[in-house]
Amino acid sequence: MKIDLSKYALDRVREKEQKVSCAGPVVTISREFGCPSKIIARKLVSTINRITGKDRWDWISKEILERSAKELDVKPEEIKYVFEYEEKGIFDEILAAQSKKYHRSDKKIRKSIANVIKAIAYDGNVIIVGRGGVAITKDCPNSFHIKLQAPLEWRVKGVIARRENISYEEGIKYTVEYDRKRKRFLDYYWGGESDHSIFDAIYNCATMSVDEIVESIILILKMRNLIEVK
Repeated sequence: MKIDLSKYALDRVREKEQKVSCAGPVVTISREFGCPSKIIARKLVSTINRITGKDRWDWISKEILERSAKELDVKPEEIKYVFEYEEKGIFDEILAAQSKKYHRSDKKIRKSIANVIKAIAYDGNVIIVGRGGVAITKDCPNSFHIKLQAPLEWRVKGVIARRENISYEEGIKYTVEYDRKRKRFLDYYWGGESDHSIFDAIYNCATMSVDEIVESIILILKMRNLIEVK
């Protein structure tokens, strides 16, 4: 099953913004750079749908960019920088405002992202990967929030150096900087300095396999009655 983003019309997004306490079930996955979040999300969805006998669950990440752009009435590439954890400087903001009739500020873009994620969480049966999901859906009782992490050396050696075609030393700098940007993005939605206490479970991808992590999550979702096994 794939989520039909077209159903999240603007009126539904705004109507549901204040109803996030009724949302769910929803699972959020936050991760350190280099951890296999998408692999785990895909396997988790497949496993949940198989054991429940219902093709209801799906996972979402990049699609949030498209939906946010639609709400703002701009092209996805115009707000992509926010999803890549970049920020415009004051001079960039001034130039953008002067050159475009419908300029959208960073603040408005981030608010639209939150609105879209809240609407998706409200409908439930979804795994949200990244995008500050843990902070945006923190008030949802039918939720489970996961953090994937691993030692820096493991992430650089196992994934980043090969994928980015950079040296180990460059990989270290790139990873640390990307983690910093993600943390800043999350803190914005959290409304302050976040720490590991905001997560329900933290998994070490260096010492646990994908299958072990997925099975552990499934067990907890069952115990919390967030999924019903046939």
